[in-house]
Amino acid sequence: MTEPTPSPKHREMTLADVQAVSDLEQRVYPFPWSTGIFKDCLRAGYGARVIEVGQALAGYVIYSHGAGEAHLLNICIAPEHRRQKIARRILRYVFQSMALAGAQVVFLEVRPSNRGAILLYESLGFTQIGVRRGYYEAVGGREDALVYRLDLMPYAYPTSTGSR
Repeated sequence: MTEPTPSPKHREMTLADVQAVSDLEQRVYPFPWSTGIFKDCLRAGYGARVIEVGQALAGYVIYSHGAGEAHLLNICIAPEHRRQKIARRILRYVFQSMALAGAQVVFLEVRPSNRGAILLYESLGFTQIGVRRGYYEAVGGREDALVYRLDLMPYAYPTSTGSR
């Protein structure tokens, strides 16, 4: 009989996590952030959480907030941990944290080619508000970014987060 998979847990990212986070980023994305970018995010005081399943790094999220708004900067779930609602759970936690810190709205950019992420964001209530032309580096040139927005008011009250 096999052991049950441990439940995902998340915690604040530290500088000690940066290499493993960067390694996951390199493994998953064709145009990854550098290790230096992750270190800069931590030094700047951005929100940063790692998600672990047992001892394994299952993913991470980086975000910022201030002046009533927030930005989801990067989220990555390891391929072997996808489709387990890990991203949905960590994003709900992050949105609640943003709202409790005074953010009223959160923005993000996503590649039009990242259909799975778009479906997740839309299922969480995000709506597309624009397009940034040539925003992302891509094979053979540039790729647009779809800009999405989410009202954080429902997340300001912990009992309402279960409705999404």
